[in-house]
Amino acid sequence: MKLCLSDSSVRHSYFVDGLPVEAAMKSCRQLISRLLPLRKSSTLARVNASSGHVEVQEEQGSPLKYPQVWLRDNCQCAGCFHSATRARKSHWERGPLNIGVSQVGFNQEEQQLEVIWQDKHRSTFDIAWLRERDFGEAARKRYLQEVYKPPAQLWGKSDFEAVRREFQYQDVLQQKAVLKDWLEALAVQGFAILKGAPNDINVAKHLAKRIGYIKRTTYGDVFEVKSKPNAGNYAYLMTPLPLHTDMPYYEYKAGINILHTLVQSESKGGANTLTDGFYVASQLQKQHPQDFEVLRSVPVNWFDIGHDGDDSKPFHSLWRAPVICLDADGGFARVNQNTTKRDSRFSVSLEQAVSWYNAYDKFLAIAQSEAVEFKTQAGDVFVFNNLRMLHGRTAYEDAPGNKRHLVGAYVDWDIIYSKLRTLKFPNAKD
Repeated sequence: MKLCLSDSSVRHSYFVDGLPVEAAMKSCRQLISRLLPLRKSSTLARVNASSGHVEVQEEQGSPLKYPQVWLRDNCQCAGCFHSATRARKSHWERGPLNIGVSQVGFNQEEQQLEVIWQDKHRSTFDIAWLRERDFGEAARKRYLQEVYKPPAQLWGKSDFEAVRREFQYQDVLQQKAVLKDWLEALAVQGFAILKGAPNDINVAKHLAKRIGYIKRTTYGDVFEVKSKPNAGNYAYLMTPLPLHTDMPYYEYKAGINILHTLVQSESKGGANTLTDGFYVASQLQKQHPQDFEVLRSVPVNWFDIGHDGDDSKPFHSLWRAPVICLDADGGFARVNQNTTKRDSRFSVSLEQAVSWYNAYDKFLAIAQSEAVEFKTQAGDVFVFNNLRMLHGRTAYEDAPGNKRHLVGAYVDWDIIYSKLRTLKFPNAKD
């Protein structure tokens, strides 16, 4: 780059590489802006005088706010936190309730909140870590829906074909991306169908192990659904099987039901019936709020007494719970419905019993009106959320040339959600 000076009696003119100096300086500024590193955003930290919360204000957006006690409880220093096990070292009885912030600041270079406490303890928190734990509504909602559990998509009869998802059995076994999509379908829509499974009695067991661990019940690791002499379960009969959930008599009810069709009846019967129990509960809440409250609050006695086959151990299972169960946030968590497994002992008052039957009748009316019917074929695996879906079967005829044979297994939702998170967040640290 050359600087030239032109002298005249009228004025002095400056040139840089033949350009007027003003144009040259503009070109230099553009060049420097491309070469120099971007300036880090200016972030401020302070203690709000009125609320006492620590606030971190970035250049964009609303301030991030944190209770002082929460920051001290979650100090990430080596003395307070064991990184290898992702666990606190501190004991609450020696903890942070009455120790306040003495000084707070933000390190622009390290992009960290720095806190000095009244007892001289020092804490640092990465800004990315803080953003993920913001107490604002948007961050809380994002965590609950993206990490904790995907929100359920409730559906009625008219929505069935739109929400129905099908996957290839071998793809689920061999491809992590397909496994993730299948588990998300079970979490969101509540059911899915796998196609192309081999004629192998271990298919349900292979799928359970692909997720994690099979749930063993009084009916074994796996169970067979077919006509049996001296049947110990109503499902083993050829009569119509009303809409129900499996095992309402278990406190820890099986999460998903995996039903592999080995042989399908060629008669008109033996078709699957299905209703979204959460959708039924939501309609009852809208149309009959008082009846919804009855089914949400009145406990029902569910039972299962007997044995499964001549060689099995006897069982006597009991659990009391309402038809509609809510979670900690007021959402639908579990539906209990099984007419064949509802105990004749109803441990409530006379008045509650009468109001319950009236509410129960409305619930079943909605469930039956929203039920869909379809028939799986040999090689299909019908998998559904047993906490949510009411399923059943139409009657069929069992004859030498007309058999129906399914093999099933269960997996708990704790295991399913864990597997889904490892697939979605393989590099998660905490």
